[in-house]
Amino acid sequence: MDKSVGKPLDRVDGRLKVTGGAKYSAEFPLQGLAHAVLVTSTIANGTITRMDTTAAEKAPGVLAVLSPEKPPKLATDSSKKQTPVDKVVHALQTRRVDYQHQPVALVVADTFERATHAAALVKVQYRADKPKANMKAAKAQAYKPANILGRPADHDHGKASEEKPDAEIDATYVTPYEHHNPMEPHATIAHWEGERLTVYDSTQGVFGTRARLAALLGLPPENVRVISKFVGGGFGSKGSVWSHTLLAALAAKAVSRPVKLVLRRDQMYGPVGYRPETEQRVQLQARKDGKLLLVRHESTSSTSTFDEFTEPCGMQTRMLYDSERIITSHRLVRLTMGTPTFTRAPGESSGTFALESALDELAYKLGMDPVELRLKNHADKDPESGKPWSSKSLKECYRVGAEKFGWARRNPVPGSMKDGRTLIGWGMATATYPARQMKATAKATLMPDGTVRVVAGSQDIGTGTYTVMTQIAADALGLPPDKVRFDLGDTQMPETPVSGGSWTASSVGSAVKRVSLALRDKAIALAVADTASPLRGSDPKQVQVENGELVSGAKKESYAALLKRQKLPSLEAQETAGPGPQSGQYSMHSFGAQFAEVRVDPDFGTVRVSRWVGAYGAGTILNAKTARNQMMGGIIMGIGMALMEESVVDTRTGRFITQDLADYHVPVNPDIPDIDVTFVPENDPYVNDIGAKGIGEIGITGVAAAIANAVYHATGKRIRALPLTLDKLLTA
Repeated sequence: MDKSVGKPLDRVDGRLKVTGGAKYSAEFPLQGLAHAVLVTSTIANGTITRMDTTAAEKAPGVLAVLSPEKPPKLATDSSKKQTPVDKVVHALQTRRVDYQHQPVALVVADTFERATHAAALVKVQYRADKPKANMKAAKAQAYKPANILGRPADHDHGKASEEKPDAEIDATYVTPYEHHNPMEPHATIAHWEGERLTVYDSTQGVFGTRARLAALLGLPPENVRVISKFVGGGFGSKGSVWSHTLLAALAAKAVSRPVKLVLRRDQMYGPVGYRPETEQRVQLQARKDGKLLLVRHESTSSTSTFDEFTEPCGMQTRMLYDSERIITSHRLVRLTMGTPTFTRAPGESSGTFALESALDELAYKLGMDPVELRLKNHADKDPESGKPWSSKSLKECYRVGAEKFGWARRNPVPGSMKDGRTLIGWGMATATYPARQMKATAKATLMPDGTVRVVAGSQDIGTGTYTVMTQIAADALGLPPDKVRFDLGDTQMPETPVSGGSWTASSVGSAVKRVSLALRDKAIALAVADTASPLRGSDPKQVQVENGELVSGAKKESYAALLKRQKLPSLEAQETAGPGPQSGQYSMHSFGAQFAEVRVDPDFGTVRVSRWVGAYGAGTILNAKTARNQMMGGIIMGIGMALMEESVVDTRTGRFITQDLADYHVPVNPDIPDIDVTFVPENDPYVNDIGAKGIGEIGITGVAAAIANAVYHATGKRIRALPLTLDKLLTA
């Protein structure tokens, strides 16, 4: 039987999605469902002096108005965090306002329209304090975080070279605030049955949501059930519990009926995170042959006044290139804004813009080809840890990508390549992202008809988790994929980690493979010990499973026949997978090469990406179709990051003035060229049970830099602040 893993299998949940059968968190039809609407602050810093909810409470259909006038009771201080990835949430416990769009009241009514109307009747008066919303002005108060998710904020390894460098780059690069803007806004339905709470939540981590709600509400975790069958995009914003999820649960308790709370698009600009602004200084020193003597990467980013999040821009700089000395540091500036959070490839996407742009500048100063410079400084082992790579195909990525792109035809002189009056620019950059694995558990059940149900309480955030898990299980069990049903998204299933960090496939996939093999071995053990089985007495190690049949030489028996004779209603197995000893012995990362072509109008300064080639080494590719889809999605987000995306803050008020998709620009079809994605063959025997490295985030890394480098090649103008808008080109 042909293996399923690696094949471009259509999404097993595709029909549900295109027919509307897939239920997202706001779509579960609970009886007696009430609707909640948030009232959010109109100032960024200050205190509520008066709140009048009288008119709202008297409005038709209103069931309750929650406000700081009578703070909802919590078991745990909502400003305290249980884990490093938790966020401080605002649950109407105080009159203090810390950022614009902070929840200050919640109106619950019998219909959404009535809740919306009543919310508009809530009158709030404030004493506004001067906001602190200008990172550049507040940079003098920058401080060093204690750590970044357990890793040191600063790092210095290697020795200072006594050589005088032949070339040096010392430049500052800036990335703006960016918001996630998933198609599905944040949404929660909460339903109480006595002291048991069920939450349908648009979340990237059902178990994290369960733990946070249980702690805040004073419930044992087993009394909280979180369900998330489909997520319409998250990109990091749905990886933590925010205020609205807790408020939905509090509202449902207050009105004794299920409550639905869906954020408006403008309410997603503040209370549910964003990518913070960064200012990054990169200093490079090199010999004339291109060998790096010093790499210094200093990053400053913004955080809130009441919580802390660091955009870890320098992490990839510690391991990506071989240099005599590598120095990285991270600093934070507290602003009166909501707390930033993880955004696709947090740190790596913003950090590679600075590092890879600086390398391009160094290449021009040295008169070297940008690919050649990177090859000259290729790290044969991890420069930070000194560990060998579990696998690394970066050189092959450079070769394949350059060949497909036609890089050898590039004229290196800026402004030299044209199509009529249009300037043509070619740029490239390196892509990288860690290959992580977390502890995960899965359960598999062999049914009487020979089909198998596999469950793990994970999440499918649009990446194809339902599909690749089906393929992994099918191969391990010797079944065609249509005989396997994989289910997820429920805390009543075995525990798995949050879907973030590109570790879902490696973590849950390893558990699915282990449990599928364990179930197969159980069936084989039953057969060889059964005196009535054709396989009686066979060596279990010699028994194969093909198309649902146990096979040993000429003898065979189907799963279904075995269970029928054994009079078993089913056969079950449960297994856990997690990082093994090899995780401490090897450095594990994905790598890739990004190649971009841009077309620049010399009169108007408009930039169009006209061609893209990406080559990546990411271990075992589980599904050729969904993998290509993930890489394209990352590249497209990177194009948006490079050319369009910017959340603009009015520093006088601390208010985001881009609060919808009319003002916050994201790429649409005409903005995207043909994208050529290649995965170079890569076998990694150490990374995890399935050899997969995770590809949700590597696609965006290096993209912004490749475009900025292409723009310089086209125009001779080096733009060091994203996005690369026409005004910056015209005034450079």
